[in-house]
Amino acid sequence: MYGDDFAADPQALYDEMRAHGPLAPVELAPGVEATLVVGYDAALEVLRDAATFPKNPSRWEKTVPAGCPVLPMMGYRPNALFTDGEYHARLRAPINDALARVDTIALREYVEDGADRLLDAFAGAGEADLVGQYARALPLLVFNEMFGCPPEIGDRLVYGMSGIFEIEHAEEANAVLTQGVVDLVRLKRERPGADVTSWMMAHPVGLTDEEMAHQLVVLMGAGTEPQQNLIANGLRLLLTDDRFAGDLSGGNLQIEDALDEILWTDPPMANYGATYPVRDVDFAGTRLPADRPVVISYAAANTDPTRASAHRAGNRAHLAWGAGAHTCPAKNHARLIASVAIERLLDRIPDLEPAVPAEELRWRPPGSSAPPRTPSSPRSSPSSSPKSECGEMNP
Repeated sequence: MYGDDFAADPQALYDEMRAHGPLAPVELAPGVEATLVVGYDAALEVLRDAATFPKNPSRWEKTVPAGCPVLPMMGYRPNALFTDGEYHARLRAPINDALARVDTIALREYVEDGADRLLDAFAGAGEADLVGQYARALPLLVFNEMFGCPPEIGDRLVYGMSGIFEIEHAEEANAVLTQGVVDLVRLKRERPGADVTSWMMAHPVGLTDEEMAHQLVVLMGAGTEPQQNLIANGLRLLLTDDRFAGDLSGGNLQIEDALDEILWTDPPMANYGATYPVRDVDFAGTRLPADRPVVISYAAANTDPTRASAHRAGNRAHLAWGAGAHTCPAKNHARLIASVAIERLLDRIPDLEPAVPAEELRWRPPGSSAPPRTPSSPRSSPSSSPKSECGEMNP
């Protein structure tokens, strides 16, 4: 599951894997064995059974070399993504409660304001890179507002969170991001406000500064790459599929239908959700060794031919947001951000057209070292070019 061969046609390889049944043996990197869950029912069962399939990778980490290229994405960190049981509940509760306090009207305004700032920079240029100049940048601007980041900290968080997905800048960007989060936590301890950071700090569980920093990094990280991918893939479908591309005046309903379909066919995180069986397990006809990663293929499970829906508009039984105790806590926020981002772009540049035919777009290769990289994206323009690179992040 690494390199250009997998990226060239992942769905064809998922189809080949289904010959093994709902689970298939894979390598995440050379010599790093895992099991990929490609069946919908099996994926749902794994996601809901945290007792058998916990998220903590600590024991597995001891079996792989320190330089293993998937460790930056899969290695343990004390945050809500990599913990289980009571500790997970402690870390998750402030996240859930703080996100529940986000006003949807205010969130829409954050997206619209950020979108207009970005669009003002390229709307009249005749061409644009819709990933680098829009889909990747907009969520970061929105998060600055949601998390109460003043400009002097927000700019560093934007740089750091963008840079960790580019190998050549990852180390420097990670240092900038870490310091920015530490400074934000310190600031909000001194001057709390009406924002997610302050609400998490005020939660009765009493997160420490270190716990706060780890939760903020995972929240921003989980919202950056997947949010970018949802926006970019939604735009790709609207601009290249004849069911949508003929008339983009259908408004928000058409955008919502496109997002429903994308969440089924090309979910923002194609393959992730790693779990680690606590013991040898016989599951779905396969013997799963203790501690060896069992990775959920959201893309394959959603397109499982035994469960795939022929009519996906309005059907939200997909697994794009996960399931069970680790279900994405910000799925409603993510969908709103994507919907408003696409709506604003098409309102401002209604004659947007792809730079190249859809069949020439290529999936990015799965990350093969350090944090996942974001290669240069094709360019797009009003009336003659929006070519967006389709986003798929794989461990």
